[in-house]
Amino acid sequence: MLQAERNTDTAEDGAVPGGSRRPVSPLTVLGVILLLAGLVCLGWLGWQYFGTNVVSKQEAGKQMTALEQTWGDTNTQADPLPITDSDVGEAQWLIRIPALGDDWVWPVVVGVGDEDLKKGVGWYPTTSQPGQVGNFALAGHRVTNGEPFRRILELQVGDEVLIETKDSFLTYELTSSPAQLTVQDTETWVLDPVPGHEEAQPTEPLITLTTCEDLVRSPDRSVAFGKLISEEAK
Repeated sequence: MLQAERNTDTAEDGAVPGGSRRPVSPLTVLGVILLLAGLVCLGWLGWQYFGTNVVSKQEAGKQMTALEQTWGDTNTQADPLPITDSDVGEAQWLIRIPALGDDWVWPVVVGVGDEDLKKGVGWYPTTSQPGQVGNFALAGHRVTNGEPFRRILELQVGDEVLIETKDSFLTYELTSSPAQLTVQDTETWVLDPVPGHEEAQPTEPLITLTTCEDLVRSPDRSVAFGKLISEEAK
């Protein structure tokens, strides 16, 4: 009798065994979907702005270690190096910018594609090599994938860019600040042997640094120019 009475009480509360459940509100379903979508977006942003930096810095470290081992090989050819398609994505030189910190050093890899720039600073293969007459042009991320050029807009005229090759140490001096010049990503004149003078023949070694101007994806590119002021053999 006690059990029967308990069942009767339960039935009166609306939880009848075997009865139909109350339908889920469409607003509840929508709320769950939006919550899940928000979590996915946060996860993606977290990976882009934090995770990729960790992975890229680890890869950059591996690239620098491999490069220094290669330089220690007496069979390695001297500068300038014959660059081939098999070298794309591989480090060939090191770059230091003292104004960005004493410990700021990155590998310079061949290529400026997405995969190349995940490993360090990229070199435009159609431009000159370090120390050569002409334009040695580089690109790097300001955000994500290691963000080597995150603080590049802080650079001023007169700041030095140091390039280490197998045989020498090269010092370039900036003749313009990256905060002074913004171009669109289609304006390739900045990569010319003499930037801004398409038909001119270069007479000295130059350097060009390019990066995204904004901290979000946009076609704006900040650009700095410089010239070689010294070269010291190792």
